[in-house]
Amino acid sequence: MGRKKEQTDIEKRSRNFDKVLGYLHIFFVGFMILLIIYLFFMQVVDVGKYRARARSQRVGRIFRMRGDIFDRNGIKLATDKVYSDVYAHPADYDHEPEELAKMLAPILKMPENTLVQKLKKPGPVITLKKDIDRNMTKEIAKLHLREISLGKKNTREYPQGTLAAHVLGYYNFDADIANGIEYTAKDKLEHVINTVNYQKTRDGKIIYDFTTDPVATTINPKGENVTLTIDAAIQHVCEKEIEKMVKEKNAERGTVIVMNPKNGEILAYAVYPTFDPNNYKNATPQMLKNWTLTDVFPPGSTFKTITVASAMDLGKINEHSTILDTGKTTIGKWVIKNYDYDVHPYPGNISLEYLFEHSSNIGSINVAKLMSPHEFYEVLKKFGYGAKTGIDLPGESVGLLPNWKHWDQGIHATMAYGYGTSVTAIQMISAVQALANNGVRVTPHIIKYSQEEFDNKIHYTQVIKPETAKSITRLLAASVNNGKSVIKMDKYNVAAKTGTSRKPKENSSGYTPYMYTSTIGYLPASDPQVLIYVMVDSAKVGAIWGNTVAGPVFHEVATQVARMMNLKPDKINTNSN
Repeated sequence: MGRKKEQTDIEKRSRNFDKVLGYLHIFFVGFMILLIIYLFFMQVVDVGKYRARARSQRVGRIFRMRGDIFDRNGIKLATDKVYSDVYAHPADYDHEPEELAKMLAPILKMPENTLVQKLKKPGPVITLKKDIDRNMTKEIAKLHLREISLGKKNTREYPQGTLAAHVLGYYNFDADIANGIEYTAKDKLEHVINTVNYQKTRDGKIIYDFTTDPVATTINPKGENVTLTIDAAIQHVCEKEIEKMVKEKNAERGTVIVMNPKNGEILAYAVYPTFDPNNYKNATPQMLKNWTLTDVFPPGSTFKTITVASAMDLGKINEHSTILDTGKTTIGKWVIKNYDYDVHPYPGNISLEYLFEHSSNIGSINVAKLMSPHEFYEVLKKFGYGAKTGIDLPGESVGLLPNWKHWDQGIHATMAYGYGTSVTAIQMISAVQALANNGVRVTPHIIKYSQEEFDNKIHYTQVIKPETAKSITRLLAASVNNGKSVIKMDKYNVAAKTGTSRKPKENSSGYTPYMYTSTIGYLPASDPQVLIYVMVDSAKVGAIWGNTVAGPVFHEVATQVARMMNLKPDKINTNSN
């Protein structure tokens, strides 16, 4: 009986074992089927995904150089310089570290002992030296060392140092950060027509396959070059003169912009304080910012040219009109008077020539009163105020031009002499450019475009009638010639206006004790070839007026630019026999 029970237990355990074994068999068969299905999908159906993942384990960035940037005369302003990093791969050593050190030390200009220590370091990749030049790279390549690789990289260099820094901007390859033309022309500078496609491992070795051209891997593909409208010689003069005046007057900052009024090309764009694009990381945010595009300010008396031009174009006045100048006036609770009220308390009926020469605030207010707020506002919009000029530099502000519906008597009056609005420096020169170009405003630009690009990017706007622009030009030139201004020139008639405006407080209402001083004008007045705008912010030494601070810079720049451009004089020398 006991033996029978024991046999029954054995059979039961055997059946249970067979059952478990059967389950395991089914499990492993199922697992194998699933594995086969998975491998099929991975290697056949979804192969693209895993190839992409394999490629991601390699260095995906194809080495390429940015194009160069030149001034209008072919002077190189920005270029790429290629450097290499030297790596050792211990797993591939065909030579002892001492042998490698002996071969490499003279080329790398490093002590042999130092190199031996580096070559013996643990790890799959050892960095021996960074940023070696082209000659060193060639010498190492001649050694044909399998265990040594070279990782190419490029850095952006600016051969002219600080020249045109705010125009060029800067470029950081590692972070792909750019500013200035380096930013706006990025697509063109990086556009490589014949791209060389090959891949590298993470340690810099080229991965060769049947499609890899070994010769092509040694070529540095390069983007397209960009030529600017800037003239390096004129740029240098402007930078030197504005720096000298800012330092002499202990001012905060200053700018000189020179433009060809016929086509909107900017010949010089000097911004001070400046920085060195080669070492832009050492510059402060204030030095890096092109504040002439971003920051707004009341233009002051230079705006009177726009006020008179607006009224004249609307038919409210003509070139020979006279305007009542009472010396001072009261608007609301504010008393407004001319800067020379103590000398000329009641000029009476004045000509427009007198208005410009004596920079009459009251005369300008009375001219503005001839226009309704809506009429005045619409002309100002055509001049480009309250909108971006479209210059090919990043960060431009639209300025501040209140809508005419919000004008009261005070805004209407102060608008007349450059306090009711706030402008950028580039807006101011763009508006006056229309006066110098028969009433046609052209998009200011700093890149030399092909004809096709020019037609797409550069716009012409008829702001005022040609005869209005010519009348304003004659009045401005006569006012300069009649006066004793420092901007007067011996050989050229200069159509120009100076301006001085109080500097508003940044975070509250009211004004600081400081001034914006400016001068804007063009020459020769009979056929304008060059337009110059000078603005100095917060001069603190001596007499602080547009004529005494910005005026001397204008005169010096105009004199040198006229000589460089060989401008034809349009003044008759009355002293000649």
